[in-house]
Amino acid sequence: MPHTITDPHDERLADYVSLTDVALRRRTEPERGLYIAESEKVIRRALRAGHRPRSYLMAARWLTDLADLVADAEAHDVPVFVGDHGVIEQLTGFHLHRGALASMQRPARPTVADLVAAARRVLVLEDIVDHTNVGAVFRSAAALGVDAVLVTPRCADPLYRRAIRVSMGTVFQVPWTRIDPWPGGIAELQAAGFTVATLALADDAVSLDALAADPPQRLALVLGTEGDGLSHHTLDAADLTVTIPMAGGVDSLNVAAAGAVAAWALRPPQRG
Repeated sequence: MPHTITDPHDERLADYVSLTDVALRRRTEPERGLYIAESEKVIRRALRAGHRPRSYLMAARWLTDLADLVADAEAHDVPVFVGDHGVIEQLTGFHLHRGALASMQRPARPTVADLVAAARRVLVLEDIVDHTNVGAVFRSAAALGVDAVLVTPRCADPLYRRAIRVSMGTVFQVPWTRIDPWPGGIAELQAAGFTVATLALADDAVSLDALAADPPQRLALVLGTEGDGLSHHTLDAADLTVTIPMAGGVDSLNVAAAGAVAAWALRPPQRG
């Protein structure tokens, strides 16, 4: 049976405390091996990807819509906590208007070598700190046939609640891992047969149109952080720099938009 909660300080709900505190989540999630999935759609996608729930937290009205998940949780001794919106808001720090939360066990991350072994198109996210941008990149990657995403050590967490939500749960279907060290990891990608291209403004940059006309068989495209862009060390270590032709006096796009444009233009032909 679901557990009714009335006390936002209930120790059983420690996974859900102060979810709006980004610094706290960055500190505790890797240590405790958890992440938070928000909304029915996202939770179901996480479960389909094989991720294991630790507990559920929802308003009572969602017990009907999520009856199958509740029944499965009870069968596997996964606690389901139910409370009114006021208690949940005090607990989490935000108004839960997407139905339910799930505390999920983080899966083990693959090695870079295993992740890219069969990949033809890889996106690398260098130090992108905005979770909205990270989530948007993953959604584009899923839609445009990117085989894998690599995130550098200082990049925002793809399994942070906002990143998952913006991605519409596609962070669970696009294989990803962290590449460390960076930019030292560029050599590992090159040794695996990838052409490493940075997306940036540079005097010697190749036009995206030109690269798309004769794309390499295996390509890793590096997207830089908001504001400062890619580091000089990354630009120096890469095989080439590519730029998107612009009009209207605009010199750049948001990183997620730029990544989507480049991923579409450079998508590989479909395997037969």
